[in-house]
Amino acid sequence: MGRLEDKVALITGIGGGMGREAARRFAAEGAKVVGCDLNGDGLDETVRLVRSDGGEITGHSPVDAGDADAVEAWIDEAAGVYGGVDILYNNASIQRFGAIDEISVEDWDFAIDMELNIVFYAVRAAWKHLKERGGVIVNIGSIAGTRGVEFMPQNAHGAAKAGVINLTQQLAVEGGPHGIRAVCISPGFIQTPATSFLVEAPPPAMRATWDRIPLGRIGQPADVVNAAVFLASDEASWITGVNLVVDGGSTTLG
Repeated sequence: MGRLEDKVALITGIGGGMGREAARRFAAEGAKVVGCDLNGDGLDETVRLVRSDGGEITGHSPVDAGDADAVEAWIDEAAGVYGGVDILYNNASIQRFGAIDEISVEDWDFAIDMELNIVFYAVRAAWKHLKERGGVIVNIGSIAGTRGVEFMPQNAHGAAKAGVINLTQQLAVEGGPHGIRAVCISPGFIQTPATSFLVEAPPPAMRATWDRIPLGRIGQPADVVNAAVFLASDEASWITGVNLVVDGGSTTLG
């Protein structure tokens, strides 16, 4: 029996990277995965991979997780088909970067919408379903939400992820009486298709940061998802409100 056997797990942004890894691992652990993405081709490939592994998954695309009405419709449909929701995994996000005197107001607003509001929309839509039988919210933060980052300006990204971390803490307080747990995972740099160009030709400051990671390597999607599987499982039934940093120890160096 898997650690997430028969749990209904809703995962945003399953079209690649950490979202694809999450869909595959959660299904392998026995969850009934319902995923969404704007990228139809990527989502279809994830669905194919999960099913070829023997897992159960339903994919919905295109779903804009930054559209409150669209995400509510997706969640309500999933809850109706599967009889409820046990896990909401807020993986999807889109970043915009820029120095404080260079980032545009439009890019700032976009980052807040697609990294913080996107989490609020999904939680708000799922809350009524989670209240019916308890459940777990897994949010993806970032070490940028806990500190300044020296190798590139991350004003909007860091502010949005700090909001996700604090939102998780508040959800833990409000959700506790209903049997709802809320947890956050804050990764360091993770190698995904979207970040591969940085791995191939990292800026010197970024390379210097990686060279200081105590565990001696940059992160992989599985490193984040391994933590998520545990936190979403009943093994973590007395863990809520935490922000688990998964960064190979880099933030311990200040």
